[in-house]
Amino acid sequence: MRLHRLILENFRGYARRTEIDIADLTSVVGKNDAGKSTILEALAIFFGCDAVKIDQQDACMRGETGPLIRIGCVFDQFPGHIVIDARAPTSLTDEHLLNAEGLLEIVKVFDASKKSVPCTVYANCLHPTANGAADLLQLKNTDLKKRAADLGIAKEAIADARSNGSLRAAIRAHVADLDLVARLVPLDAEDGKKVWEQLQKVLPTFALFRSDRPSRDEDPEVQDPMALAVKEAVREVEADLEQVRAKVRDRVAQVAQRTIEKLREMDPALASELTPEFRAEPKWEGFKLSLVGEGGVPINKRGSGVRRLILLNFFRAEAERRQAATDSPGVIYAIEEPETSQHPNNQAMLVRALAELSEREGVQVLLTTHVPAIAGLLPAESIRFVARGADGHPEVRGGGEEVLRDVADQLGVLPDKRAALLVYVEGPNDVVFLGHMARLFRADGDTTVPDIQNDPRVAFVVTSGGNLRHWVNERYLANLGLPEVHIYDRDTETPPKYGAFVDQVNARGGTHWARLTSKREMENYLHPGAIAEAMQVAVVFTDACDVPTIVAQKVHLASGSPKAWSELDEKKQAEKCRKAKLRLNADAAARMTRDMLRERDPAGEVRGWFEEIAVRIDPTLVRATFTPQIPESAQAAAK
Repeated sequence: MRLHRLILENFRGYARRTEIDIADLTSVVGKNDAGKSTILEALAIFFGCDAVKIDQQDACMRGETGPLIRIGCVFDQFPGHIVIDARAPTSLTDEHLLNAEGLLEIVKVFDASKKSVPCTVYANCLHPTANGAADLLQLKNTDLKKRAADLGIAKEAIADARSNGSLRAAIRAHVADLDLVARLVPLDAEDGKKVWEQLQKVLPTFALFRSDRPSRDEDPEVQDPMALAVKEAVREVEADLEQVRAKVRDRVAQVAQRTIEKLREMDPALASELTPEFRAEPKWEGFKLSLVGEGGVPINKRGSGVRRLILLNFFRAEAERRQAATDSPGVIYAIEEPETSQHPNNQAMLVRALAELSEREGVQVLLTTHVPAIAGLLPAESIRFVARGADGHPEVRGGGEEVLRDVADQLGVLPDKRAALLVYVEGPNDVVFLGHMARLFRADGDTTVPDIQNDPRVAFVVTSGGNLRHWVNERYLANLGLPEVHIYDRDTETPPKYGAFVDQVNARGGTHWARLTSKREMENYLHPGAIAEAMQVAVVFTDACDVPTIVAQKVHLASGSPKAWSELDEKKQAEKCRKAKLRLNADAAARMTRDMLRERDPAGEVRGWFEEIAVRIDPTLVRATFTPQIPESAQAAAK
C-alpha cells in the first residue's frame, strides 16, 4: 500500500483537523518549532515505530476533542482482495470500508485521559447505517445467522452459512438500501479485527531517522535501519522459522503432557485442571548489527557528518534490496534534516540521493528541513510548507507556484557570505557535470577556470526544470544582489522550451547572463569513448539525440534481461533512464579528457560558460585569457 495523506487532529500543535498530502517524495519545510517533526512523529506513532511513543502530553491543550487524539492515514494501491475467511475471500469494497474517494482511510484514536493512552483503530468509510446492516463486521457467525433469520432471508440465498462473508453479503443484498454514510467503523472485534490484522501485513514499513540525538551505533535511530534489515531477513525465512516453532511446540507439549500424566498418578484432581498452553511466541528479531571501519573503529567514534552519511545510506541500501524483492511490502523513509552536520556538497548529494530513492517502486521518502537552499533543490510539488497562522495554529500549504515564494519570504535566504555569484541550472546532474568539466580544465593547467565544486564564491541554484519559470519570473533570490549566470538545456522543442526565460534574464543586462546549450543537453557534450569506458557500452549519437535513453537501452540490452526494452512499462524505462543520466554525469564525465572535450566541443562553448562565471566572481580577469582552443583536426578541416 502507498501512503496518500496524513490527517492530524488534537495532536500536539495541530488542534484542528489538518490534512497533509503525501507523495513519493515529500519535503516538509518550515521554521523551527513550526510543526515539521510533529508530522513525522505522528506517522511513527501510527506505524508503531519504536522511536516515538505517545503519551498524555501529546494531546493539544487547545483541542476541541478533549483528550482524544486522532491520527489518520489514507492509502491507495491497497489489495484488491483480503482473506479473513478462507471459505469466502472478500474485498474492502464489498465490506464498504473505503472512504468517499474510494481510498482506504485508517484512523487511530488515542485516549490521552488515561496514563497508558490506549488506542482504538477505525476505518473512516462510507458504511451502511440501515437497520440490520450497520454492525455486521462486529458480529460472530452465530449472530450473523440469527440476523439473517430475523430478516427472513432464505437459507438458499446464503452461499455458505459457515462463512461470515457469505452471511454479510446475503444480509446486505436483502436490505438493498444500505444508506451509506461516512463514519468510523471499529476494527477491534470479530471480522473487523481480522480485517485490520490482514491490512497490517501489507502496510508500508516505516523507518524514522531523527536529527536530535548523537548518532552512536547503539542508539535507536542508528539501529533502526539495521533492525529493519534484520526484520526483512526474518520475514524472508518465515516459513522455515514456522517449522522450528512447530517442532518446539510439539516437543514441549509432549513434555508437558508426560508431566501431567505423572501428576495424575499422585493427584488426579489437580492433573485434570491443567492444560498445556503457550503464553508467548519466540521473537526472532533479536539480532544486533554494527559497522566498524578500518582498524575496527566503530562508527560512533567517527565524525558526526561521517556517521550520519553512513547511516543515511542504510536507507539507500535497503531501498535497493526491497526493489529486488518485488513481492515485499513498501517502505517509507522519514528523515529529519538530512543537511545536519554535512558539508554543502554533501547536502546536495544527499538530497539528490533521497529524491532518487523516491522514484523506486514501493518507496516513499519524507524529509524535513528549515534550510531554504535545501528546499530549492527539490521540486516545488514535493514541498509542504508549514507555518503558524495568526491564531498560532500550524497551517500546511502544498506544493505549487506560491510555495517557493513562501519559503523565500518566511525562511529568508542566508547563503555563505563569501558567495559572489549565483549559477542557475536545471538539475543536480548539471552541477555534477560542470564540476567535472571545471576539474578537467584545471588539471590541464587552465587555473583561470574556477574550481566550482569547492569555490565558496559560486553558489548553485537548482531550478528543478518545471519550477524554472518561477525562479526566473519571481526572482526569489534578487534581494541578495548577486550576479547571475543561467545555463539551460536547449532540448528539441521549437521554439526552445526555456528560450523565453533566457531572453528575460539577458534583458536585465548588467551582471546577469543566460544561455541555452547549443546541443540538446549537457550529456551530448560527453565523448562516446568516455561513455564506453564508464558504462561498458558502445553508443553513437548526434547533438540532438536523447543520450540517457540511448545509453539506458544499450545497458538494458547488455544486461541479458529476457524482456526487450519495449516490454518494460513506462515507469521502469524512466527509472533506467534516470540511472543512466546519473552515471553519465557522475562516471562518464569523470573520464573525459581535454582532447575528448575538444572533439565534442570544438567551438569551446563549455569553456565559454566558465568564462562568464569567472569574470563575474573575479573582475580582474580579462576575457582574452579565455580564447577557445580549436583542436588541430578542426583547424585542418577549416583550411
